[in-house]
Parts: sequence; C-alpha cells; structure tokens
Amino acid sequence: MRAQLLHRDRDFDPKQALPWNEAALMQDLELGTLLQAMAGEDRFLHDVAHEVMLSGSGNDIGTILYRQEILKDCLMNPAVTRELYRITFEAIESRKKQFWGFLSTHPAGILSSSVGLLEMHAGYLKMLKDIAAAQKGRFRSEGFTVLFAMLERELDDDYLESIQAHLKELRFTRGLLMSAGLGPGNSGDNYVLRKANRDDRSLLEQFFSRKPDAYTFQIDERDSAGAEALARLRERGINLVANAVAQSAEHIQGFFEMLRIELAFYVACLNLHDQLASRGQPVAFPVPLPASDRRLSMHNLYDVSLVLNTAQPVVGNDADCEGKSLVIVTGANQGGKSSFLRSIGLAQLMMQCGMFVGAQSFTAGLCNGLFTHYKREEDKTLESGKLDEELARMSDIADHLQADSLLLFNESFAVTNEREGSEIARQIVHALLEKRIRVFFVTHMYDFARSFLDRRSADTMFLHAGRETDGSRTFRLVEGEPLATSYGEDLYRKIFAGDAAEEN
Repeated sequence: MRAQLLHRDRDFDPKQALPWNEAALMQDLELGTLLQAMAGEDRFLHDVAHEVMLSGSGNDIGTILYRQEILKDCLMNPAVTRELYRITFEAIESRKKQFWGFLSTHPAGILSSSVGLLEMHAGYLKMLKDIAAAQKGRFRSEGFTVLFAMLERELDDDYLESIQAHLKELRFTRGLLMSAGLGPGNSGDNYVLRKANRDDRSLLEQFFSRKPDAYTFQIDERDSAGAEALARLRERGINLVANAVAQSAEHIQGFFEMLRIELAFYVACLNLHDQLASRGQPVAFPVPLPASDRRLSMHNLYDVSLVLNTAQPVVGNDADCEGKSLVIVTGANQGGKSSFLRSIGLAQLMMQCGMFVGAQSFTAGLCNGLFTHYKREEDKTLESGKLDEELARMSDIADHLQADSLLLFNESFAVTNEREGSEIARQIVHALLEKRIRVFFVTHMYDFARSFLDRRSADTMFLHAGRETDGSRTFRLVEGEPLATSYGEDLYRKIFAGDAAEEN
C-alpha cells in the first residue's frame, strides 16, 4: 500500500537534502510568512510544507501537473481532504497506546502490541475505505483515483473481516497449539505455532462428548521455575509469528505516516488558499514550461508574503517577458521593485512544487535552481568590507549554478561607487548569460542598466517602477528604458516636509 499523492510512481522522501541556500531563500523571499499561513500552529504542517516547497527544483512538468490536479480536487472537496488527514493523524497517534510493547524484546510483548496496533489500524483502514467508496465520484485527479481504487480493491469487507478473525485468534484466548521436535541431546527443536482446531459443537455437545486421549500436566501455581520454562517454550513457538505480525504493523504504520505527510502538504495549501481568499486575492494554477523555454508571462502577479503581512491592498503586475534571459528593474525608491522581485521568486517556488500562485495567470519555464543575491544590512561582525561579503556570496552561488537556473539580484554591488559597482555587476551578468542563467536584477545603478540598453539585445527587458507627476507611487512596474534617477527627493520631501509642518 502506497500513498503516491506527491509523485506518480513513488512516495515522497521527507529526508531528502534541501538546497544549500535554504536560509537565503527563507530570508529574501520571506518564506516564513508564507509557511506560517500554511501551517498556523501546526508544526507538522509547517515542516512538510517547508520540505515540499524547497525541494521543488527537482520536479519535472509531469509531476507539477500531477500535483496541480490533486490540489484542484482538494480545493473542490476541502472537508473530505481534512477528514482524510484527521484519520491518518489519529491512526499514527494510536501507536502511543502500544508504545511500551514495542520496546519489549520478548516475542509475547511484541506480538501483543502488534496485534493491538493492527486491531486499531484495521478500524482506521475501514474509515479510509468507506470514504473512498462514498467520495470517489467527486475526485477526478489521477492521484486520488488510484488511491481510492487501491483502498477499495485491497480493503474489501471480506478482507477486513478475515483480518479481525486472524487477530482474534492471535490473542490465544483458547490457548496456544504448537509442535516441536527433538534435537541433539533430546533438546527441543523446530518449534512451530499451529493453527488451533475449531470446535463448532455446542457447549452441551462438548461437555458430554468423549475427550480425545492426551497426555497433560499442570504446573503448580507456586512453581516459578516451571512457569518460566513454560513461558520460554511459548515464546519459542510464537517467535516467528510475532516478528511477522510486527512487520505487518510497521508496514501499515508506514502507510499511514506517508499518507499523512502527503496529505499535510495539500491541507497546508488549503489553509493558504483560505487566507488569500479572505483578503480577496486571486490565485491561479500556473503553466509550467521546459527549463530551456524563455517565455515568462504574468497577469496580476502579486507578492503573497506582502499580502499576508498587511491589511492594505496590494498591487499586482503584468508583464510578458517573451524570450528574455535578463530583466533589469529600475525606478523610484519604495515603488514596488523589491516586492515584484519577491513575487517572481515565490511564484517560481510555488509553481515547481505543484501549488497555485498569487496571480490571475502565470506561465514560466522551470528553473534548475533558484538563487537570491540581496543587499544585506550592515553586519558588525564582518571581518571584511560589505563589498567583499557580497562578492563572497556571489562566489558561493556561482559554485552551485547550472544552466537554466534563476538568479534574483536586489540592489547588489551598490556598496561601492556607481562606476565600480556597475562594472562588477556588468561582468557578472555577462558571464551568467553566457552560461544560460536567467537573471532578474533590481538596481539603482543607471550606468549598469544603460550599458545593457546600449547593447540592444533581444534577450533583455527593462522595467521601471511607476510614479505619478506628484511623486506618489503606483507600485506597478511598466516596460520602459532605465531611469537615471530613483526619485529619492520624493521621499526627502515626504519625510522632512512633514517634520517642518509639525514644527510650524
């Protein structure tokens, strides 16, 4: 029995290695805010969402579309999805009631605990099967169709009844029947547990019938040595069965654990969807393209983390970056450039793990790795200058880049004078483009942006932050040539004019 709700041909691996730049992605894309919305107070949901999102760069288009269809089913049937998750949670928690038995090294303790666990699990398996039978017509995705069919096929009523009968027999309420042979030196050998003969006669018939000939003995209740010897014989007889039943219990436990992990991702997506819907924000299932495809189009793409952090309306952006490997963003301070960059990174991560994205539509090529190089606040512990620190981080990123990766720069290399910073950025970006790395670069360095404009290359696109004539920000990016100013005087007037008004 396998869950297979995250991969068509295998279960999800929760122990796979995460990207080496996990911490940078968490910080620069504000993933903590997103994961908090997905998990609420549930740490398990948080950890699963974290693992699935950050391992998405290894997914192909087939896997992404497979998950999208499952998530659409979940969005159409949220109550059933949450009920399935609740059942798996309770099934796993039930093991705690048998905890001490599983610590035992004695066959009797192992068998007793395993039988108890299987009895509880049989009840939860029946719950899953009943849901599959009742709800299969409402779920259309391949993943749920296969799961529900498997539950109905392998857990029919006759099978569940036979399980209960076998488990009842393993309680040995009528005693234990076993055989043994004589080994070297007349020692006991080849202990085998036998199935007890069923006696279907009535109690009256059993009482008056002639008993079969047999040799019996009874151990005195004060004979502790005899009782220990008999217990050792009993454990030899049930040893193989105890191990087999324990393996069966572990197998069923493993199925519930994996099903819980994979359902947890979709429950977390439901939670996020509820949060965004309550704020009136649209979501869309993106169209993934091959990594070599340089198409990128978006309609009303917004920063999901910003939406979750503010009660104010958030402006989305439209763009069609057909065939572009480099997008340079310039313009007004506090005009939405960093939010746009973050929305690109979040949408890429969400798309590649099979989620919806914060937009009305989004189409993009996959990336073989997502990287961020953001300006950092002053760190007093640095032993070298900030430029050295930025170059060191860039060197680390370069060691992990491969063709068709996506790299997001946010005001990088601006810690020195513009001429030097522009030259550093220009050489780095040229090298990245030669290696087929896609680049988004938010910058105030006009010399850097202008140098790419002068090239008139068809693979470069320029956006700038919108600004009204009175200096107010539209928070929407528009296509156009790089701006030579970031309109810092707007902020100066806004801040100091307000201070002057208060003084007057």
